[in-house]
Amino acid sequence: MTKLTEAFDRDILHITLDRLLPSRLLGKDVPRSRKFEQIRVSMQEIGLIEPLSVTQPDARSGLCAVLDGHLRLAAARALGWPKVACLLSRDDEGYTYNKRVNRLATVQEHFMILRALERGVSEERLARALDLDIDTIRRKRDLLAGICPEAVELLKEAHFHQDVTRHLRKMKPARQVECAELMLSVNNFSATYAEALLAATPAAHLVDPAQPKKVRGLSMDQITRMEQEMSLVQSRFKAIEQTYNRNVMQLVLARGYVAKLLGNDAVARWLGRHQPEVRDEFRAIVSAATLDEETPR
Repeated sequence: MTKLTEAFDRDILHITLDRLLPSRLLGKDVPRSRKFEQIRVSMQEIGLIEPLSVTQPDARSGLCAVLDGHLRLAAARALGWPKVACLLSRDDEGYTYNKRVNRLATVQEHFMILRALERGVSEERLARALDLDIDTIRRKRDLLAGICPEAVELLKEAHFHQDVTRHLRKMKPARQVECAELMLSVNNFSATYAEALLAATPAAHLVDPAQPKKVRGLSMDQITRMEQEMSLVQSRFKAIEQTYNRNVMQLVLARGYVAKLLGNDAVARWLGRHQPEVRDEFRAIVSAATLDEETPR
């Protein structure tokens, strides 16, 4: 069995702020935003819960580039901290931080609150630091209760309302994963969509099949039709998912072949004389920047 290399060192280092080099600039309005103030106050009240992610020190300058944690770094500077906790990436060149990952996504915020509570921070102090009421802190604390690990993994980078997991936990694990995949596929993480998925879930896939599903504005007949239609949508989605990679590869190869045809002067001249419409279509295919531009969504 191949042993996977860890992306980060396990030891947390405390690095002085003058050795940390931001890899991107924050907007001018960021220091005045509510999110920044929330982070600053929480760090002031309870300290830094999640270390910054940084590269290995540069051999010449000794500087570390910040991969993740720019808001926390700015807050530390605003608080006058001399140093902050950091995790070092083990791969200086190959590691590229995914900019779409937001450490304050809903699931990450849940884990941040759990870590703070495990360190002995009271709910009252945490609520004051995050400018939230205690009931909200408790809902965020219990966000993933009853949610299977596979569904959590799918939702870890998303922003969603707490009611989404309230609906999901009424489903069995396999159905939770199916619904999380559907939400990802359409990029819809709203509580309303989660409620619709719950309404379309057959009783056999519910944690408590005996408990009737109540959905605002829908009758039982409508809910039954939704179950049937959702089952059909899921079967089609799975079929498309299984052939998607192969189809994309074939399209890429076909585009390359068409590009070579148009690159042949004799072929291009013949198409121009006898099949100008086909030539124009070929040119449109070749000039398209991405497959997404060719396929309407």
